[in-house]
Amino acid sequence: MTVSKLPTASAPAPGVPFYTPAQDPPAGTALMNDATPVPTVFTPLTIRGLTLQNRFAVSPMCMYSASNGHLTDFHLVHLGQYALHGTPLTIIEATAVTPNGRISPEDSGLWQDSQIAPIKRVTDFIHSQGQKVGIQLAHAGRKASTLAPWHYRTLGKEVATEELGGWPDDLWAPSPIPWAEGFPTPKEMTLEQIRGFVRSWKDAARRAVEAGVDLIEIHGAHGYLLTEFLSPITNQRTDQYGGLPFENRVRLLVEIITAVRSVIPESMPLFLRISATEWMSHLGQPSLDLGESKKIASLVADLGVDLLDVSSGGNNPAQKIEVHPYYQVDLASEIREHLRKEGKKMLIGAVGMITNAEMAKDVVESDGTVEVDGEHGTKAKADLVLVARQFLREPEFVPKVASELGVAVRLPLQYSRAPFPKKKKVEQGKL
Repeated sequence: MTVSKLPTASAPAPGVPFYTPAQDPPAGTALMNDATPVPTVFTPLTIRGLTLQNRFAVSPMCMYSASNGHLTDFHLVHLGQYALHGTPLTIIEATAVTPNGRISPEDSGLWQDSQIAPIKRVTDFIHSQGQKVGIQLAHAGRKASTLAPWHYRTLGKEVATEELGGWPDDLWAPSPIPWAEGFPTPKEMTLEQIRGFVRSWKDAARRAVEAGVDLIEIHGAHGYLLTEFLSPITNQRTDQYGGLPFENRVRLLVEIITAVRSVIPESMPLFLRISATEWMSHLGQPSLDLGESKKIASLVADLGVDLLDVSSGGNNPAQKIEVHPYYQVDLASEIREHLRKEGKKMLIGAVGMITNAEMAKDVVESDGTVEVDGEHGTKAKADLVLVARQFLREPEFVPKVASELGVAVRLPLQYSRAPFPKKKKVEQGKL
């Protein structure tokens, strides 16, 4: 095949090992019309050397479908569908940096070189659609070695014992405190293990770059190992990595950020997901709360983290969450405002219960007013909308939102004969 003889519409996507037409511009790109203002959610966002054509991202979602840490054809189809439907950034699920860091025996991993190729297959496809792909590196800590949801619903237990492929006697944590009654007691990590652990993050990040990802996210949320170190409830060490002093509890996170940043390209964005609060203030004792998360945000903004992915909870079964549609978006908004007041430029991602066009628009919309005390106008709550379960319900969520907001967007060439029906543009507060 001679590329120069092909019509433009048939030109192949560059840099991929199979033929598919180049999507230029990629699906999900707003088709500009000077007469119709485009809402912020359908405007580009540049993060270091990466530009997204709209403000949506697929949040990492565990699928419990890997084979000894290796992604499978399931992941190719599952993750590829979002790129087809105009999502500019898809983040691969929590991927363990060590074997005992998997949440379940069927979790994704990147602790050995053989796990690179299956990830590369996914990145090749997503790139073939003109879209970007990230990967979330993680370690589950004391919440590792559990069963996939459908298994524990059937078996009536959550712990993956050895006969079920688990490793309940090899759990790591900052302190030997089990997740809950009936769960195994983790081993307190030694200083030698901590040093090796940091190297594991560095090695996994190097493999991720080799696999072709466009960005890396460090998982520091949801009660997994890094959250356990950050929380004074679960971190009761007496050495330089623990106890009440904030500087001790954040030390491991700082070392991991530094290690990862050292092996990825300068142009590659680095994300960090945190639990902004562990929802444990009702105990009346020190806990990881919004105040501490603002301090974390200020710290990591100077360490090369480009976007803080703000979630919450997951570190204690006794948590008390006041659930409402914006309960996590509001946390992101407060951290964003704190950073702006400090003059920090780190971006903020918002998650949680973003299920409709009006909310997706509202999260990132700004009317351009100066963000100072007393100034009236609409302020953006975040810079990027990370969606999880709604994408499981509607892989076509991005073009559907565009249709409901009255925005014309590019569809993949192969799907262009089936556009979404035009709908009246959604006005603020009217959906």
